[in-house]
Amino acid sequence: MSDTPVKMRFHVEARRIDAHGSEATCKLARITLDTDLGGNPQAFNPAELLLAALSACMIKGIERVVPILKFELRGVQVIVEGVRQDVPPKMESIRYEIIVDTDELERRIELLHDNVKKYGTVFITVAPGTDLSGVMRRL
Repeated sequence: MSDTPVKMRFHVEARRIDAHGSEATCKLARITLDTDLGGNPQAFNPAELLLAALSACMIKGIERVVPILKFELRGVQVIVEGVRQDVPPKMESIRYEIIVDTDELERRIELLHDNVKKYGTVFITVAPGTDLSGVMRRL
């Protein structure tokens, strides 16, 4: 019996529909992608998908630790803003605000925020190459 932990694996497939958009599928989910050079207001472009993935990572991380910390939580909202530089093309900075609806003490909110930053897969992946910072605050 091996003591090597099994690593999580993820699988997404994307395909071009036409010059105006593409589609990604994963499990039973489907997302329309903005791959139109002129933009598509009805879909997320790649940079917006990155910000959405970061937001989802934060919320999922909160969901994971709330029962462990016995943290009383009524709701969460994440607002993310990214700034893209042109040369080389990359997200140069990302600022976020996590708003929690809770009556918990400030130190418990700080502990929750520390967990988001320390254990979020997308957060930890993005942070080294981007000026990533933000706050968690009470509603």
